[in-house]
Amino acid sequence: MKNLWFHLMPYKELPDDFRDRHESVWVDIDPGLLDPNRAHVMYNEFMDELEYAAEAGFDGICCNEHHANGYGLMPSPNLIASTLARRTEDAALCVMGNSLALYNPPIRVAEEFAMLDCISGGRLIAGFPVGSPMDTAYAYGQNPSKLRERYYEAHDLIMRAWSAEETFAFNGRFNQLRYVNVWPRPVQKPHPPVWIPGGGSIETWRWCAELDYVYCYLSYFGYKLGLRTMQGFWEEMDKLGKDRNPYRAGFLQFVGVAETHEEALRLYKEPAEYFYGRCLHVSPNYVQPPGYTTEATIRARVQSQVAAAAMKERSKQTKGGGFGGGATTWEEILEAGYVIIGTPDEVAERLREVCTTLNVGNLMLLLQFGNMSHDLTKYNTQLYAEQVLPQISGLFSEWENRWWPQPMAGAERRAPRQVAA
Repeated sequence: MKNLWFHLMPYKELPDDFRDRHESVWVDIDPGLLDPNRAHVMYNEFMDELEYAAEAGFDGICCNEHHANGYGLMPSPNLIASTLARRTEDAALCVMGNSLALYNPPIRVAEEFAMLDCISGGRLIAGFPVGSPMDTAYAYGQNPSKLRERYYEAHDLIMRAWSAEETFAFNGRFNQLRYVNVWPRPVQKPHPPVWIPGGGSIETWRWCAELDYVYCYLSYFGYKLGLRTMQGFWEEMDKLGKDRNPYRAGFLQFVGVAETHEEALRLYKEPAEYFYGRCLHVSPNYVQPPGYTTEATIRARVQSQVAAAAMKERSKQTKGGGFGGGATTWEEILEAGYVIIGTPDEVAERLREVCTTLNVGNLMLLLQFGNMSHDLTKYNTQLYAEQVLPQISGLFSEWENRWWPQPMAGAERRAPRQVAA
């Protein structure tokens, strides 16, 4: 069982009346709400937290890519990962990921991921998301009906660039390159493990199976709502003749740990309400551009949970407010399973249930969410690492994990923060 510490890097000082005065946290959020001086403090605290998680014993640390929003200050996860590659030693670096269709040419992803794999000594997990509608169609102006075609072509170019033994020409529909010759190449051969974050697209499930990639369901609405999607994924694997190796899948879960259940209720209420009340205040106008969702996914009645939350939000606004996703109180957020809180033993029991029910061997944990303070984040991280992680790390030990980084031997790697003589 792999435990990965995931950071969204949310802007932690959106005003109390944000929902009432602003249409959306994404795409057209008011630039005047961000103070760069405060962002300086937040970025450095966020990177400290990721380093702290690596030192605490998490198997991996994760960052991701989003644009023009206040819920994730990470338009370039590669910049964050490059600092982590130098200041961590053993944890996998899971970059979730680079939105391939947004790079022109996408060979840039091949180059930067190869650099990260070399700097880290072979610890990179390469995430290749299609990208949210907000990021791709609106913030970056891509045609949603051509997005998936661009994505597939970019993927093919990157994978060939990593493995080709000679310089080659590439003539695709969207990319024409006379000379493709990536220097450096990744440490991991034939390439770093590839994980695909998704929201439930049928095509993504099939594509992951065909190419033997890990499918990661990055849900913000907990395991109860995630069950249908993960059941659909495993049913698709059955149809394609794939085994039910839990390391084929990943799942994201919010968690808050404390010494007592009562303390957990008190500590994590405000950060959770901030996240679900402000960070996910997404306008329905941006979540379903025509052509973005494929026909097969529509027929299967699978919907992005962010889109579902935004639509529920619009419905609630006509009836007098409420959080996106359907939860209107801290109690409802807990009941819906968006956030799992409690003592270490309580949390470990719930997470065992989540992982075995969903059959996921890669658990990505949001132990910082909303406006959670730096001190509370470290407290949550330490308690989880010391008292929860040991209780669940043995799950699925009977399965082979073929999708984990294979770094250089420790003796061959340069230690972090080592200064040359």
